[in-house]
Amino acid sequence: MTETIPDAAPDLDFDLKVLPKVSLHDHLDGGLRPATIIELAEAVGHTLPSTDAVALGEWFRESADSGSLVRYLETFDHTIAVMQTKEGLFRVAKEFVEDLADDGVVYGEVRWAPEQHLQKGLSLDDVVEAVQAGLEAGVDAVAETGRDIQVGQLITAMRHADRGQEIAELAVRHRNNGAVGFDIAGAEDGFLPSRFTDAFTYLAQHNFPATVHAGEAAGLESIQSALVDGRALRLGHGVRIAEDVTIEFEEDEDAQGDEVNDTIGMVTLGELASWVRDRGIALEICPSSNLQTGAIAGFGEGIESHPLDMLYQLGFNVTINTDNRLMSGVTLTDEFELLVETFDYDLDDLLELTLNAAEAAFLPLEEKEALVEYINEAYADLG
Repeated sequence: MTETIPDAAPDLDFDLKVLPKVSLHDHLDGGLRPATIIELAEAVGHTLPSTDAVALGEWFRESADSGSLVRYLETFDHTIAVMQTKEGLFRVAKEFVEDLADDGVVYGEVRWAPEQHLQKGLSLDDVVEAVQAGLEAGVDAVAETGRDIQVGQLITAMRHADRGQEIAELAVRHRNNGAVGFDIAGAEDGFLPSRFTDAFTYLAQHNFPATVHAGEAAGLESIQSALVDGRALRLGHGVRIAEDVTIEFEEDEDAQGDEVNDTIGMVTLGELASWVRDRGIALEICPSSNLQTGAIAGFGEGIESHPLDMLYQLGFNVTINTDNRLMSGVTLTDEFELLVETFDYDLDDLLELTLNAAEAAFLPLEEKEALVEYINEAYADLG
């Protein structure tokens, strides 16, 4: 299906924000505006680390930049606290869509866990409907500015809780009211997708797609369980699939048999890595977040050590995402710029990564083809 345009311009001397983008891995409770958090917190009586929008934004980023997924997740206590009413959920969802559109996103999947928003007496269906109303209001607000964006909900169950079946049924129940897929999130290490095997079977029986957080805080066993027990069509992060890729280097020799400094790498994929690559299972990679949470600590210390480039060069179905824009202090445009600066990616690379995401979207085939065509045309206009 993918149609890449020939001779895409390598000159990136323009604002990458204008590029049409597809966002597959972006958490609703990780994308609030600091000013909105302050206003909503005051309304519900929740105490924040700061009531200054700039200082609060910095607190979130500094707290998240710890190298620990557990500490990273603790920052959500404050965002979730202000998302316990219909009004709060509606506003957060509406602004979420507006911010995506301002970043050039034309299709976005918004993941969030309804079970975390019941503290004020709302039901699971209440909170899903409130978020959907906010998303639709955001789409309308964007349309009023002459732009278009399409969004869908990824209904998420918390993997350390025991509500997987209930949340799976909730997702299927709202499949005609904005829900496009299912996910499990939260503390990955020690909580394999196999905990929710029955829920994933239910989803499969109802032909409802799933993406599963795996290969972030845990390794290959988690990814294997996501694919087998979770029937995952995509892997949330999935970056640690690189642990199943082996690269061996040998000293090169010149014609006289003398050793030279150059090396030749022999790449070997394990059975799991081969399965993921050969079947085009999309990796929802979030570069900045992966660095902050320590997901890539086994590969090196800096962003240049992120294995996404190796995975991309080896033909894995890599997509680029933000994870949590507030905590990481990034936009999808920022992540694109990071790839250009770190790995010298050009417009062809950004197009391929975007098309990967478009084709991995939980959309009907006709809508997916239209999205791919729109993206190709937009890039062609830049050539």
